[in-house]
Amino acid sequence: MKPQQWDKFLKQTAQEFGITGKVRDIFLTRFAYENWRKPDKEIWPMAQSASLESYKKQMTAIYAAFTANPAQGCTDLNALSKGPGKFNVLRDWLQETRYAEWIYTPSTDRATNMSILNYRTPLPAESPFYIERPPTESDCWQAIQQPGALIRIKAPAQMGKTSLLRRLLFQARMTGYQVVYLNFLDAETSIFSSLDKVLQWFCANICRELGLALQFEQYWAEDIYGSLMSCKSYVQGYLLPNVDNALVLGLDNVDRLFEYPLIAQDFLPMLRSWNEEANTQAIWQKIRLVLAHATEIYIDLDVHQSPFNVGWPIKLSGFNVEQLRAVAQLYQLESKLAALSPRFFQDLDTLLGGHPHLVHLTFDTLRRRMIPPEELLQQAPTQSGIYGEHLRGLWTTLQRQPQLAAAMQRVIADYPKARLEPIQAYQLESMGLVHLVGDCAQPSCELYRQYFANRPIHYDSNSAGI
Repeated sequence: MKPQQWDKFLKQTAQEFGITGKVRDIFLTRFAYENWRKPDKEIWPMAQSASLESYKKQMTAIYAAFTANPAQGCTDLNALSKGPGKFNVLRDWLQETRYAEWIYTPSTDRATNMSILNYRTPLPAESPFYIERPPTESDCWQAIQQPGALIRIKAPAQMGKTSLLRRLLFQARMTGYQVVYLNFLDAETSIFSSLDKVLQWFCANICRELGLALQFEQYWAEDIYGSLMSCKSYVQGYLLPNVDNALVLGLDNVDRLFEYPLIAQDFLPMLRSWNEEANTQAIWQKIRLVLAHATEIYIDLDVHQSPFNVGWPIKLSGFNVEQLRAVAQLYQLESKLAALSPRFFQDLDTLLGGHPHLVHLTFDTLRRRMIPPEELLQQAPTQSGIYGEHLRGLWTTLQRQPQLAAAMQRVIADYPKARLEPIQAYQLESMGLVHLVGDCAQPSCELYRQYFANRPIHYDSNSAGI
């Protein structure tokens, strides 16, 4: 007999163990009660896996997810062992141990026992608070499996770029790829004093993450070949031959390079050249690049050199109403809020545009302080509202950039038909302040429209522009 609420149990288990995208689809199909006794050759078409070989790789990722954390996972499962017995071991553990605990734990207790979210920092890869935004995750995962892939994740600050990047790298590691995460914010300012220092910092940290000794003496000769060719020689001659399958290289906060135009003008075209090398040299197909950045490039790069017009572009959007409800459910508030104010989620969507950081701030505040929902919405665009710190930060940024400040004032004054110069429209969009509808710029959410309409931005018109 099928265990009660087994399908719901599987979905929550997948979320808790960080199983996402196509791997999640495989997990839900393979461990569905009605499929327990079916052979793999019947399962992989049902789960719409590309092939039996892909299906086996995805099952390997599932087993790895349940052994990554010994304190919470299946201790009887050996993810590295061969043969079909792993399915039976994991199925029995899910049914006899995990499910037995789950079904007898009230749902409110399960939610209460979840670790409290620090929504001011990026989410861990396996966080149960991560909310998928289909088809973003599945699109990224399909792209990352392509030889020589290049994925570009662009969004304003606090929209979830790093959380998505961590999720992708976690899934890649579970699949058997080698993974390196580099955050350009971790590099001290002195590193950016020369291109050679940046490239050596770059290669040295990749070596460190892969557990490889440095070999600069053999491959690096910037005085003869130049820094770019030395870096290419190092990667092609030393790093990639030590990669067994594929190397997923996640580069976070790439926009830090925009502060150093001379370095960016060499470093960014280098990444594009690596992507192009994959078309002709098999060894470069091992690299899968994932770039995360908050703003589009402001420096002058030839269209044929920029890495920002090739590869797979991912533009993160805010949560929709259904996803807002999913976040509220994690905070144990969905039913209560729906009962108190039937239109609350629609009104919150209009107010915030689904901004993930502000959404989590909203539900965390309601959970801790139980402000009446109507009062929270009314106070939202005021100095005393819970979004005050966020709004003041945007206001201060505009105060320091006269041309953008004037452009934002036009967006408010001419709403909803404001027309801006292309670079100003693009920069305001990159900050998350506006979205573009045809040739017109509009406030990206009602919160920004109300706040900036009531607080004109004062600036020195004689100041230098951005």
